[in-house]
Amino acid sequence: MSTTVLVTGSAGHLGEGLMRTLPGAGYRAIGLDLRRTAFTHHVGSITDREFVDRCMAGVDAVVHTATLHKPHVATHRRQDFVDVNVTGTLNLLEAATTAGVGAFVFTSTTSAFGRALTPDTRAATAWITEDVVPLPRNIYGVTKVAAESLCEMFHRQFSLPCLVLRTSRFFPEPDDDGETRRTYDDANVKLNELSYRRADIEDVVSAHLLALEKSARRHRSLATICGTCARTRRRCSGGARPATRTSTVCAGGRCSPASTVSTSTSERGASSGGSHGTTSPAPSSR
Repeated sequence: MSTTVLVTGSAGHLGEGLMRTLPGAGYRAIGLDLRRTAFTHHVGSITDREFVDRCMAGVDAVVHTATLHKPHVATHRRQDFVDVNVTGTLNLLEAATTAGVGAFVFTSTTSAFGRALTPDTRAATAWITEDVVPLPRNIYGVTKVAAESLCEMFHRQFSLPCLVLRTSRFFPEPDDDGETRRTYDDANVKLNELSYRRADIEDVVSAHLLALEKSARRHRSLATICGTCARTRRRCSGGARPATRTSTVCAGGRCSPASTVSTSTSERGASSGGSHGTTSPAPSSR
């Protein structure tokens, strides 16, 4: 019998990608989103606990991509972010625990690192691993870090296998820096971002499938995913490592000597700034 996976944010870029890919990998995919699409089986909000409970019936694993994310900072209230990103995640974790779900994969963001991504005056670049303490810049990053902490708590208190994937951006979006937008052509900025920062949607989908495959053998783990990485301090490797070990990997197996942020995977137990599907007060899918 195939594993039934509930995908939240199924109308978004990542959610739809997962809905298209999971069946071919042997999973039965059930989509949840505010927007009714060909990939949405349950239409509603993750902020509605009764709705979430109904959606969890018969589910073996959850991939939680639904979110309000960084572009919504300009259009939504801070309370909206708390309601969707924190309370919505809590509703899913509680329902998953009650239903005896065997795996919970949470799509977080490299925006969680925030100010930690900026090197101090003594260094040319910031070396980023999962050991770096997050310093979120905005309500988006704050609420995603809070949701990660909820995943850790549910693993620790209820033994719910939770995997958190912090992904970098995997869709084209105007650069965060106003000076960069004014100085350089938008197409040139996006090309550089794709070359040295942005992850490919196919790689991000693959990372989520790998998280599901490994969930039965892991308790809790945290991974950071981006398109390319700096020449690392350790050999880049996508191989699984024992719990509590840390290995440095590149999404899709692509490494470059770019003097930017590195990516690494920490096999500590069970967690993107990218575009996910949404279950927000104002429907929006990426």
